[in-house]
Amino acid sequence: MKKWISRIITLILLIAMIVVLVTIYNKYYFNDFMKVKSNAAYYRDSKQKYNNKKSYVIESQDYDNALFFKEIKVEKDTPYKITCMIKTENVESDKPDTSGACIGIMGTADQTLPIQGTNDWQKVTLLVDSKDKENLNIAFRLGGYEGSSKGKVWFADMHVEKGVKDPSIDWNVVCFLIDNVDVELDGKQYNYSLTKEDKELLETNLQRYANTCEIFSDKLMTVSYKTIEIQEPLTSLSYDEENYYYVAPKDVETLIDKYVKENEFDHIFIGIRMGDKNGGIPVNEWIGLGSMRYDSIGFSDIRMPNDLANSTMYKYNIKNDTFPEEVFVHEFLHSLERNLAEKGYEFPALHDNEKYGYKTQSVSGLREWYKDYMMCNIPSKDGKTGLDPIVYETKPVQMSDFDYSQEVEFEQEPHNIIDVASQIIGNIKAVMANNKESEIEDSNFVTITTD
Repeated sequence: MKKWISRIITLILLIAMIVVLVTIYNKYYFNDFMKVKSNAAYYRDSKQKYNNKKSYVIESQDYDNALFFKEIKVEKDTPYKITCMIKTENVESDKPDTSGACIGIMGTADQTLPIQGTNDWQKVTLLVDSKDKENLNIAFRLGGYEGSSKGKVWFADMHVEKGVKDPSIDWNVVCFLIDNVDVELDGKQYNYSLTKEDKELLETNLQRYANTCEIFSDKLMTVSYKTIEIQEPLTSLSYDEENYYYVAPKDVETLIDKYVKENEFDHIFIGIRMGDKNGGIPVNEWIGLGSMRYDSIGFSDIRMPNDLANSTMYKYNIKNDTFPEEVFVHEFLHSLERNLAEKGYEFPALHDNEKYGYKTQSVSGLREWYKDYMMCNIPSKDGKTGLDPIVYETKPVQMSDFDYSQEVEFEQEPHNIIDVASQIIGNIKAVMANNKESEIEDSNFVTITTD
């Protein structure tokens, strides 16, 4: 009799354990993903599914930087594509240009353009270069590498693919000419338009920039270029305390995204007018801003002077300015600088010219500095220094790199209760062995550089 009672109790305990495990799995189990400690709620949603799979939810009532991630092994200098479906509800961000619902790579500024507001399911894609890394921490987040967010986001149907690197050294560059700015800032309306002269100067200096890059790199890179006029008004600008108002990738996404997807550009310039001789939108003296990214593509602002008639900026003249394309070159080099730094190389910062004895010349600006910088020909105590030639092969990852892609095993749903128990135990051991993982903070990357 005692044996039967003992067996019944054991069976009841076993059933109870199974029920507990199933409950944990159905709502709180995140498979092989690790959750970063935050005040946000993480759980699975059986009602909001995509492709018949329960979604992963992050929900936060307060501004936070919440995420869950998974580490995968990767090959160095190889393109990877991460995709997932994202749905949002009342997502707000303190820095809308850098935070929201997005996919990112922990420890870097690589992330998709953040999503705010309430949106139905949409496919989001992150293209990344593994560079010198052997492992990547792929994160799904409510927040960003800069800034915090609140609201609710669902993630589902995650996939990772490995592509084939494009060996070409020809860079496909565009300058979007923003014909009209129509923004309301602090209760005041601002309306400015590019003039015919503005457009001609931007197009001329884009051509000069392309030729200069080929010469300064000693033909280790070439540049194909075009200008595209955007006639629809720009109605949004971003702001920070250092630069005041500027154009962030998020501000022009709806205006340029179709062109970016169709043409696979390797660098994006935004040509814009933000004032006239009577004044303009508050800016902190910048003419060019760089080191930003539109997804994985280098992104720079080129601003026309408010009083162009009394300025020599962008105008070639043998007496006043023989290097009018300097702003284009400078902002493009900030992207190369960033790309090379992320590959683990050490070299002078672009703004370190005076440390190496290079000073701005009245007619040619910093022409010699940029030339030696790109040719890795700057004299130093340890020999010649500058950009390593590998940077000219380090172009942004494009969708065409995945024409012959391979699927990487990523999201693993358990098939039965034994798998559930096994993976839960495995995750508990991983957390205990890697206690630091719960406290990982992303590196803050400066996304804007001024002259």
